[in-house]
Amino acid sequence: MSGVERTIHLERSRARAWAVQVLYQWEMSGEGSPETMLRQTLGKRLVGVTRIPYLRRLIETYGAHRAEVDAAITGALKNWRLERLAALDRSILRVAATEVLLIEEVPRTVAIHEAVLLAERYGGADSPPFVNGVLEALERVPPRGSARVP
Repeated sequence: MSGVERTIHLERSRARAWAVQVLYQWEMSGEGSPETMLRQTLGKRLVGVTRIPYLRRLIETYGAHRAEVDAAITGALKNWRLERLAALDRSILRVAATEVLLIEEVPRTVAIHEAVLLAERYGGADSPPFVNGVLEALERVPPRGSARVP
């Protein structure tokens, strides 16, 4: 991996962590949209300027395809309902599923690995294997009609 590739990887990793925070805050507030919460976050918090484009892309892509992403996650859950998951795990899954389903340039294995790392860092003890299992199930059976966007 070249220095440029490493920098891009690091900036995207940090953008994913911000995206999880934005989605978590949006859900906890119970109002507005993910895009509105992103604007509020960018107005209040110091987010590195190099992270903002990918953060914005993640949030806007999820916002535009929220029903599809949530339905895909729900389809990958076994004996769980999306609304019963811990809010943080749900946010991590939404970010990763957005990448897996809709952002073509990100290899699915990278999106899953990054989600597991976020679950290790921010979730509970059961979060990493749970997130991994759901995303592996999602990867095997993408929803009908989904199209990854460049």
